[in-house]
This record gives sequence, C-alpha cells and structure tokens, in this order.
Amino acid sequence: MTLDSFLDLVGDDLGLELDGPGAADAPLATLPRWDSVHLLRLVVLLERESGRRISVRKLLEAQCLTEIHALMEEQG
Repeated sequence: MTLDSFLDLVGDDLGLELDGPGAADAPLATLPRWDSVHLLRLVVLLERESGRRISVRKLLEAQCLTEIHALMEEQG
C-alpha cells in the first residue's frame, strides 16, 4: 500500500484530516483531534486491513504516520 493510500484509509476511517502538507510526518500528538482512542481504532483498522496481528509495542514507538506505514510495510 502506498503512503498516500495509507493516509486516505486512516483519514477516512478515523475521521482525521490528513491532507495538509507534512501530515504524514507530523508528530501524532499534533494531529487534529488525535487521542488514545484513535490509536486503538488504528490498531483495529490495521489488523483488519492487513489480516494479521500488529505489534502494539512497535506502534507505540512510532512518532508519526510515516513510521506506522513503514512498520506495516516491514511486517509485509
């Protein structure tokens, strides 16, 4: 999945506006309306889309959506 497709998926499913420049590299805490519930919903979304378990520990270490996308790509 491309980074743009990933951002579209995450933005649509979580109701976040991720269209602005730098949204993918912005610290998660600075994303509009981002909170811990969004992180839990993101885990569910990624597991549903990928069909596999996601390492929550690694997800928590990610600082931005670009890093989460890279993690997903690594896990194949």
